[in-house]
Amino acid sequence: MKNSKLFTLLFAIVVLLMVSCHGKRNRLINSWKVTEVEAKTSINDSTKNAILTNGTLTFTEDGHVTGYLLREITDGTYALTQKGTKLVIKDEVGTPYECVSTITDDKLVLDTKEAKLTFSKI
Repeated sequence: MKNSKLFTLLFAIVVLLMVSCHGKRNRLINSWKVTEVEAKTSINDSTKNAILTNGTLTFTEDGHVTGYLLREITDGTYALTQKGTKLVIKDEVGTPYECVSTITDDKLVLDTKEAKLTFSKI
């Protein structure tokens, strides 16, 4: 009897964790436009303006990402881990860009060592 209850509890916890992470991923899948750049290191005004003007990211359900930040990303991949709080984007050559992510229904915040970028859903 005790094993049955323990198994049921463990199963419920696993399902809850899977649904919670899947929900964050579903919110991420969309197109996003940079609306704010908060530099943590020195970024010149032209670079900041280029990011604000051209900065977009599109995340697909199959784990791919395209867009533009400091340069164009044409065939990147992404992984969302740690219950949706860590996002790793890899460009075409596999260079990883790690950031702390905050995802809501209409906002995406990516916090890196260099800058904090705020996106709005397009």
